[in-house]
Amino acid sequence: MRVAVVGATGAVGRELVKVLEERKFPLDELRLYASSRSAGKTMSFAGEQLTVEITPEGPIPADIVLASAGGGVSKKLAPLWSSEGAVVVDNSSAWRYDPQVPLVIPEINPEAVQQHQGIIANPNCTTAILAVALWPLHKAFKATHTVVSTYQATSGAGAEGMEELLNETRNYLDGRPVGHKVFQHPIAFNVIPHIDAFQENGYTREEMKVVWETRKIFSEPEMKISCTAVRIPTLRAHSEAATVIFEKPVSPEAAREVLESAPGVKVVDEPEQNRYPMPLTATGKWDVEVGRIRRNLAFDNALDFFVSGDQLLKGAALNTVQIAELLL
Repeated sequence: MRVAVVGATGAVGRELVKVLEERKFPLDELRLYASSRSAGKTMSFAGEQLTVEITPEGPIPADIVLASAGGGVSKKLAPLWSSEGAVVVDNSSAWRYDPQVPLVIPEINPEAVQQHQGIIANPNCTTAILAVALWPLHKAFKATHTVVSTYQATSGAGAEGMEELLNETRNYLDGRPVGHKVFQHPIAFNVIPHIDAFQENGYTREEMKVVWETRKIFSEPEMKISCTAVRIPTLRAHSEAATVIFEKPVSPEAAREVLESAPGVKVVDEPEQNRYPMPLTATGKWDVEVGRIRRNLAFDNALDFFVSGDQLLKGAALNTVQIAELLL
């Protein structure tokens, strides 16, 4: 079993290497690729030091390629990487909306991997974190309308986003001017209701990703979903507040029971003990935390709940490796 990681030195790429090691993925050879800027660097894996190579513009000698190199690179090169039999699991948005490319969350639609033609798409991090919690509730009670507001960490913009948060927070605390390059406005002590480009309908592309991708993963092309995506000054775990209207009778107690047995979900819902999902507790965890489960006061047969999940893990690297495990 030969595995390659493309974009190995980025924030997600580093997590991919760590997750492969932590989950003891049964590989015989691991090759690491990145841009020319990072070629020649070394990375540790299972006690060995591996040298990073320049990303090929042709076939990659591997059985599985885990790619996190950006949409433009993947759109151009993924078909070439897979041209001699490798299966590419791609983290970018390049292939998610292609009807010929399966979009997979293993806890939801594992059977979709069988439809691949050389490329499998990994969903957007915001979609994945919400969907893992929403899917078991949808199966049990049939969600008809979902409204979600997100609280997204700076890691969603890569290592540069996290670095900007740390640097500009220091500047703020030291009384120096606070600037911004990665985000549209200073992120320190601020929230920015703008992630990705605005679309003609007034939503951002990040918000529409949640709509498009959830519908595709759930095989529910008419599912009614609305999203507001907000960047907040945290490092690497996204949180989301969801209001969901259901077709079948539902209660907080019944929802908790469903979620308690759902794969990839950890119910953290003891408000009297001040226990609920938070970025602080979800960071570094494989499971998505779900809590604050309660009846919605504005709509009949509706629930509110809060989700936190590690954007670099279930939102990216972990889900990618889980897809590779399905391919085995």
